[in-house]
Amino acid sequence: MKRVLTLVATVGAMVASGLAFAYDGQTCKEAGNCWEAKPGYPEKIAGSKYDPKHDAAELSKQEAAIKAIDERNAKRIANAKATGSFKFDVK
Repeated sequence: MKRVLTLVATVGAMVASGLAFAYDGQTCKEAGNCWEAKPGYPEKIAGSKYDPKHDAAELSKQEAAIKAIDERNAKRIANAKATGSFKFDVK
């Protein structure tokens, strides 16, 4: 029984200490602007290792894929209007 109580007390202390140092993100710079970076995140990210780099080739691939989707959907709709039944695989 003593061992169980010691274990419960230890786990309770660990949880309490974790909550004391928890990041809450509730510090507001102004009304409605309550976002803040986690501790250790830099103030400025441009030019740092946190600056997102978007590859133009990858973006153009995504744009081409979306354009192809739109073209296929247009063919499906045109075929459905012409035949009166929807067919998924239209060439």
